[in-house]
Amino acid sequence: MLQSDRLRHPSLFDKIVPAETAAALIADGMTVGVSGFTPSGYPKKTTLALAAAIRAGRRCRINLMSGASVGPEIEDALAAVGGVTRRTPYYAASNAAMREGINRGAIAYTDVHLSHLAQHIDYGFLGPIDVAIVEAVAVTENGDLVLGPGVGNTPMFVKHAKTVIVEVNTAQPLALEGMHDIFILPRPPHRRELPIYEAGDRIGSPYLTCGLERIAAIVESDIPDRVRNLVPPTPENQRMAGNLLEFLKFEQRKGRLPSPLLPLQSGVGSIANAVLECLAKSELENLTLYSEILQDAVFTLIASGKVKQASGCAFTPSPNVMKRFLAEPELYRKSLILRPLDISNHPEVIRRLGVIAINTPLEFDVYGNANSTHTGGTMMMNGIGGSGDYMRNGYLGIFITESTAKNGAISRIVPMVAHTDHTEHDTMIFITEHGVADVRGLDPRERARVIVNNCADPRYRPLLLDYLRDAEKGGGHTPQDLAKAHAFHIRFNRTGSMDPERAPAVAFATK
Repeated sequence: MLQSDRLRHPSLFDKIVPAETAAALIADGMTVGVSGFTPSGYPKKTTLALAAAIRAGRRCRINLMSGASVGPEIEDALAAVGGVTRRTPYYAASNAAMREGINRGAIAYTDVHLSHLAQHIDYGFLGPIDVAIVEAVAVTENGDLVLGPGVGNTPMFVKHAKTVIVEVNTAQPLALEGMHDIFILPRPPHRRELPIYEAGDRIGSPYLTCGLERIAAIVESDIPDRVRNLVPPTPENQRMAGNLLEFLKFEQRKGRLPSPLLPLQSGVGSIANAVLECLAKSELENLTLYSEILQDAVFTLIASGKVKQASGCAFTPSPNVMKRFLAEPELYRKSLILRPLDISNHPEVIRRLGVIAINTPLEFDVYGNANSTHTGGTMMMNGIGGSGDYMRNGYLGIFITESTAKNGAISRIVPMVAHTDHTEHDTMIFITEHGVADVRGLDPRERARVIVNNCADPRYRPLLLDYLRDAEKGGGHTPQDLAKAHAFHIRFNRTGSMDPERAPAVAFATK
């Protein structure tokens, strides 16, 4: 039962309603913004109640907005009953019902760079926000919200929503209070610089301004975020991390990176987490992070003393890491800062701080184009997320992934990606378990040779080199050449010997 430590004004208790009553405030055709980010700090009971009502015969299809992907209590529950008309700006393939609805065409999906959505809402590009559903840790005596571990686009949803529903989740610890730095950018022409000069700088408030009168309903919740314990690093992950470390040390020796390093950004997923885990065992010290998502490895780095400040728009602690957080909350509270998504991913700050961006693509091609979203060029796997925000504006943009997938049956390095999210103009460094390809300053043919020789799995290198020789004979850039590349791509991942030895050496250009 909610107490005064969670609801800090007496009038708030009068707003407590069952989840079904709150769900009834959401009508067919509304645009609904939900709190949370991949998947932390997202509401659960209201959307589950709405899904149950739709299943029972109520007609209600909504336009669903969030920070990034959220949990199955929203994504799968609503998609499975036909409750979503449009989804933006991001979803993850782990939410199978949402993925199936998007790829079947039943749900219109708008893929957006994550730094863009909040300002597009603020500019009025996307129409009104009818309802904001916010998971909070507590509500203050002034009606301000103490958010949970996922900030995302919540401040902008609350600013513009006609109706605000607050889920106060007792499964989220009160120790989260004080970790947030909520700041809403003014609209042009009134914008000024964002005064963030180090990853740990604060520019806003620990609370999200809402107001007692704007809260239409409060729903009590005790459902924890659906976050799983991550798998430990694989040998391939460890080799990728070793290649990354060797490259960073090389850049320091060349005088192109300082010591301590510039702030790091790491994308979401098991590979990104495993690479950061390996940094805890390195000789690197006094690290900082300026990122969007802070996964388990960040807590390991803080506990080991490697990281002093980590800024993001969300953290997703697994059950094991949440136990560590609750055991020593002050250790993490003094090191972690949670910001709105349009601040954590803001190009101005990323470029000013000189962020080293590290992200994982689905595949990349020999020319340095990368695909983060589609399999086969047509099936949505997940959204582009914030990778474009960081890769285009970072001091260094590093794509890191295993060279193959499906136990070696598919090469992640291909003649030409079937869908391009990051063009050759936006990419710098590629890393696999086989080595490092530094393509800065190279022309397309040079890039292709470096990528194939340094990053591709040995079993696929002969095929890729055959393609390059054919492309070089014909120029490689006519419509006929592009069609040939796509046809080769299809054949490429159905052939190839599976037996050759893996190349263990690190290789990268020593320019």
